Amino acid sequence: MAITKEKVIDQITVTENGIVLYREATRIMEDGNELSKTYHRSSLTPGQDLTGIPANVVAHCNVAWTAEVIAAYQAQASRTVGA
Repeated sequence: MAITKEKVIDQITVTENGIVLYREATRIMEDGNELSKTYHRSSLTPGQDLTGIPANVVAHCNVAWTAEVIAAYQAQASRTVGA
């Protein structure tokens, strides 16, 4: 009877303004059967530091976050803060 814990990124979404949303599932398994599963959701804004972020999420960010997307997001954010 082997009990294991595995974490996987099971969902990655990029919104129209470049925000990357991802979900990490933590599964507790016993002999290949899932006993429980919990989720942790996170979001990343264009240009954000990616230190410590899972590699597959970073790969999506690197594709989605062009210089134009980062500039547009920062311009939008500065308009929102100044409003």
